[in-house]
Amino acid sequence: MNTKRIRGGSPRRGLRGAVLGAAVAAALLTTTACQGDDSAAAPSGSASASASASASSGGKSGATAPTGDSGTGSAGPTATGTGDSGETGGGNGTEHPDCEAAGLTTAVELQDGPGETPRHFLLTVTNGAKTPCVLNDAPQVRLKAGNDAPIVQPLGEPDSEPVVVEGGGKAYAGLYVFGNDEGGEAEYDQSDRFTATLVAGEGTELSGTLIFDLPDGLGTVSVDDAARVNGWAGTEGLAMRPINQL
Repeated sequence: MNTKRIRGGSPRRGLRGAVLGAAVAAALLTTTACQGDDSAAAPSGSASASASASASSGGKSGATAPTGDSGTGSAGPTATGTGDSGETGGGNGTEHPDCEAAGLTTAVELQDGPGETPRHFLLTVTNGAKTPCVLNDAPQVRLKAGNDAPIVQPLGEPDSEPVVVEGGGKAYAGLYVFGNDEGGEAEYDQSDRFTATLVAGEGTELSGTLIFDLPDGLGTVSVDDAARVNGWAGTEGLAMRPINQL
């Protein structure tokens, strides 16, 4: 009998093979798709890395610029501070402007007793403003009329510290005008007033001239090249003490 025998397990094996074949095919398709996705993602990743490197490079360059800006910024306040305290009114080192001749009133007081040769004088200035101003060094005093007259030499080195004159306040300078003790009938230079130019904080002359009229009772005084002036001081004693020793 030619009956074809079919083993009971054969159909299942065929079905399993078909399923496995389909699974393998699906796996291959998935792998290919993933590789395709990775390949597609790679440029994006490279671009990100490139952008990151560029950003990193740009960050360094940017950091340099702020450093420079910061330096400039830090110099600004220093320069501004120097301007507010150093340059205001001629660079006198304070927050107040230099005194101006037009804002000061003047007075002169003789320091010698009756019968003595007039030699020692106290020069006084009063700040007519309501706000402080600054006097620097020593006034440039002339004992004769005109800007061509010689300037009296300061007695020693003037005090480098500026004198702040409060609103309505006073400042003083001592003046010695005559050093010749010889008697006789010799004729000496005479002066009927003193003039003075103020000095700015950086040492230059300020505009305007102070005029100091002689005290009442003195028409003129004898003057010579022994004359000396002491720098501005906040008290009469400080102004006159060195001058009275001449």
